[in-house]
Order: sequence, then structure tokens, then C-alpha cells
Amino acid sequence: MEWEAVIGLEVHAQLLTRSKIFSGAPTAYGAEPNTQACAVDLGLPGVLPVMNAAALKMAVMFGLAIDAQIARKSVFARKHYFYPDLPKGYQISQYELPAVARGHLDIEVDGATKRIGITRAHLEEDAGKSLHDAYAGMTGIDLNRAGTPLIEIVSEPDLRSPAEAVAYLKALHQLVVYLGVCDGNMQEGSFRCDANVSVRRTGAAEFGTRTETKNVNSFRYVEKAIAYEIERQIEVLESGGRVVQETRLFDPSSGQTRTMRTKEDANDYRYFPDPDLLPVVCSNDYIEAIRRTLPELPAAKRARFESQYGLSPYDASVLTGEAALADFYERVVAASGAETKLAANWVIGDLLGALNKAGTDISGSPVAADALAGLLKRISDNTISGKIAKEVFEAMFAGEGDADAIIRAKGLVQITDEDAIVAAIEQVIAANPGQLADYRAGKDKLFGFFVGQVMKATRGKANPEAVNRLLRAKLAG
Repeated sequence: MEWEAVIGLEVHAQLLTRSKIFSGAPTAYGAEPNTQACAVDLGLPGVLPVMNAAALKMAVMFGLAIDAQIARKSVFARKHYFYPDLPKGYQISQYELPAVARGHLDIEVDGATKRIGITRAHLEEDAGKSLHDAYAGMTGIDLNRAGTPLIEIVSEPDLRSPAEAVAYLKALHQLVVYLGVCDGNMQEGSFRCDANVSVRRTGAAEFGTRTETKNVNSFRYVEKAIAYEIERQIEVLESGGRVVQETRLFDPSSGQTRTMRTKEDANDYRYFPDPDLLPVVCSNDYIEAIRRTLPELPAAKRARFESQYGLSPYDASVLTGEAALADFYERVVAASGAETKLAANWVIGDLLGALNKAGTDISGSPVAADALAGLLKRISDNTISGKIAKEVFEAMFAGEGDADAIIRAKGLVQITDEDAIVAAIEQVIAANPGQLADYRAGKDKLFGFFVGQVMKATRGKANPEAVNRLLRAKLAG
């Protein structure tokens, strides 16, 4: 407890535009190298960039969602540095006047809510990609990503642990996907994180020297990279050394960070306003028109699920984790008329469990919302028991048809005729006189044995509630 970590995250979210931020070149992922970079992206002589209006709209949407200030006037700047995958020798970004400033995002860690400040979110273009493993002894340069629109979201240094950093990153990821401004695909690099980490003595006012770990592309790796960097810096300081301001890389195989290059300061980039781009002006009418298009945001949807459907905070949090999953659940409830908790249990437990096992998500579910609703109707009207429903669901997931067709084909209709259930109970009691005597002598746990035997005799089709009620009466003599 002698040391305190100070963490800030810089997140690059690729905007879901069809074309690049300053050109008409496509942004589709997976194209052959260097087939989606045009003269504007490469900064060839005589070309002029033109601002993509869709990228600006998405930045404003994000700013409104984090309750930030939307700049009525923002300016693009040139950020100068040399790297082989930066074809122009500079990156068009925003510096002194970003599109979005001074917002916040609330996170939950260990049951407590904490507000994390967001310093700014500015528009910029992406650089290309260096491929170090493609050619022996050489580096390949793929410029397809050059000019792809990004918003760089810079948090305040308000995070104090790897767990808080991951909670913030997950909340941010959920938000940009909900808004539809980013697909959030971390493997493809459309949502990636730079982690700024320093340590200081507990209670100290001044920050320590920070390092920046670049381009970490999974929640688990962010947590590991930050935890390692905290431990490394503490060891350096306690051994009498000093932390060097630098850029580092995280090695997933070793779980360690390593030096990449000396960290630059802003003046090293020689920022100046881009002479080819006019200032971006956002009127009040423009901003308010965008505000009216905002979808229901994750926190609001979570609160509504708790109040409208009577769900626990956990169930509401899981079901609203993805907008598509929340929509699926609401369609199930509306179509089935089922009790909301029953629907939640089936979506969270059975459906998500099967999807996880199959390695897919809700968008790839072989069981549609109306199909699951059909199954829940048959549970609610006692056509089948909950146990039989699981068998029906497995068949539905395997593509064998809807619930009604499977129930008919397999002869799974629940036995609700009490005379038939009583007959099965009497047969079981007659076949087990020893267990009957022991039960009546006080061995109450044998009740479960009799229930199991009755369900076995009816091939699992007897209504469980009726079995329990009628069996207790018969065993009591």
C-alpha cells in the first residue's frame, strides 16, 4: 500500500464509415495489401483532402453520449513524425481544438460506481500497417488503413488499478458499439488501447514519470500489461533507479512490456494547423439534430430492464451487454407473454451457453427470438415441463424445427391428467415397499427417490408440480 498507480487510457476507435476520413477510398477490412489507398491517402503532390461528414457526425454522437462539450469550431492539425507506414510523413489529427472535450463515463468495480473523466475525443486519420513477419529480414508495408477515420478518446488519469482500467475500457467499448460508430473488433484493430501508467507514493500529490504501452488489443492483455508495468516501476523506484518516460510494447507470450522507443512530447511532433483543411463548424441546430438520433444508451437500458421487467442488476447487466442481445430478449418477452424472469433465465442460461459452446454470438443464433418465444409458451401452458423443454431446445438449436414440431415428432407432450399420474404413483409405491416403510418411518429424503421413479415411469412427461402434490398425499397414506 506504499504505492499508488495512476493510469490513463488513450483509445483509438475506428469509425464505421464506408470511406476514409479525407478521401473516397474504401475502408473494408481484409482487402489485398495496398489496394485501398488512393493518392489523397498517400499525400501525393496536388491532392487535397476533403472532410468526411459521416465521421464528424459519429464523433458528435460519441461526445453527446458522454455528456461532453461539442466544439462549435474545431481545427485539424498536422502531427509530424517519421515511420515507414506513415506515407505523408505527417498524420492529420486534432490538437488545440478537438471536436469533443471534457466528458465522462461511469464504471462499476466491486459494486461501487466511479466517474472517469474523458479529457478529449479528437478526429484523426489512421496510419498504415507494418508487417514484420511476412518477409524474412524485411518489413512489408500495407497502406490500406492509411486515412481510415478514427476518434482518439483520451481519459483523465483517474484510474487506479488494472481492474478499473478494464472496467472503463469495457464500458467504452460497449458504448461505441451501442452508438453504431465503431464495430469494436479488437482483433482487427478497430478498437485498440494505449495505456499510460505511472506510480507514486500513496498520498503524494504529484504524478510519477509515466510510460505508454502501445496498441494493446484485448481486455485481458490490457489488464496484464498494466499490472506488469505497475510492478516493474515500483521495483525500479525501490531499487534506487528512476522510471524513464518511454513508449513500450506488451509481449503476450511473456506477459511483460519492453522498451520500444523514447516517448515523445507534444512539441516533438511540431503540430501546426493543416493548411489544406478548413475549420469544422458545428451549429446548435446540427448538434441538436444529432442528439435526437441517439439510441437508448447502455446505462439507461440497464435501468429500464430492472424497472420494467423486474430483473436483478446482474440479469439486466448481462442482457444489455450488447444492444442486439437486449433487442432479442425484448422480442422474446413480447412474443411469448412469458414471465420476464423465465425469459431471462432461458436467454442467459440456455441460449448464451449454447452460443458460447458453438463459438458464436447472438447474431449467429440458430434459434430466433420468435422460436424461443414459442418454446416458452409451451412451458407456460404446461404442454411440456421445464426439463423436457431443455431437450426440445437442444433439438431446435440443432435445426430440427420449431418447438411445436419437435414436441409432436418426439411425443413429448406433458402428462397433466391427474388420474394417469396417480396410477403411475401407485405403481411406483407398490414396487418399492421397503422405501415406503423407511419414508413413513421418518426418512424424508426418500421423497426425491419416489419423485424420480414416477418421472422415470412417465418418461419425464408428468407435470412436476402435480407429481409432487399427489405423491405427498399418497405417501402420507
